[in-house]
Amino acid sequence: MRIVAVTGGGRGIGAATARAFAARGDRVAIGDIDATAATALADQLPGAIGVQLDVTDAASYQRFLDDIENRLGALDVLVANAGVMWVGPFDQEPEAAMRRQIAVNLEGVITGFKLATPAMRQRGSGHVVVVASAASKLAPAGEATYAATKHAVYGYCTAVREELRGSGVDVSVLMPTVVATELAAGTSSGKVALLTPEQVAAGVLALVDGRQPELFLPRKAGLAALAMAVTPPRLRGALQRLLVPNQVVLGRPEQRRDYETRTLDKPAPEDGSVS
Repeated sequence: MRIVAVTGGGRGIGAATARAFAARGDRVAIGDIDATAATALADQLPGAIGVQLDVTDAASYQRFLDDIENRLGALDVLVANAGVMWVGPFDQEPEAAMRRQIAVNLEGVITGFKLATPAMRQRGSGHVVVVASAASKLAPAGEATYAATKHAVYGYCTAVREELRGSGVDVSVLMPTVVATELAAGTSSGKVALLTPEQVAAGVLALVDGRQPELFLPRKAGLAALAMAVTPPRLRGALQRLLVPNQVVLGRPEQRRDYETRTLDKPAPEDGSVS
């Protein structure tokens, strides 16, 4: 039995991940800025707890980890899943939306690493799984800031993984394409099928079980990223247009208004789903 923490766990990918770990007999701490959602889900899962968590607030994050230690025991796995996304032309993105994405998607992950890994390192065991995005390697038009945060998260995890090498603490990055959650409402999945939160949760379990450093979902998205990386720069634009959906052209912003108003204009429930 593991002690597992899931950020952004009240809905979407986070909720599916919490259910998947609980189904295996693990004890799960569900952290979400929406305390009601976290508690409601925890009440459905044996041995789970729901805790209010704002990943942009280090004090809130520390209270979350302390609560886990006191109520469940030493943390074995942290699933850093909370995320938000704004979609549209880069020069029309509100400053508040830009800053909120950086705070949740990037700074929230960094804070989690800094606060959770020291105890893991001291024990000589632990695992941090970051639910990033295929946007860590493939940057869709219309998701400029979101893609920037995910590129940064990938780089951060790569560096920290090397620093933790030999410590017993593993670092994994999950990179799904578009997932059927509120975060991705009104966006196009392009040439790949829309993923379900349950498929992404299965990817999290696969990373933990196999102690793999990274995983694309679907796996062929990794081939697209590789193709982009090895294509000469003068040809890369044409390949981008072939492989990566342009969310400015294909997106349906009217389907995103409620989500973006609730999550990006002011602190609100974070949906860890990705695009």
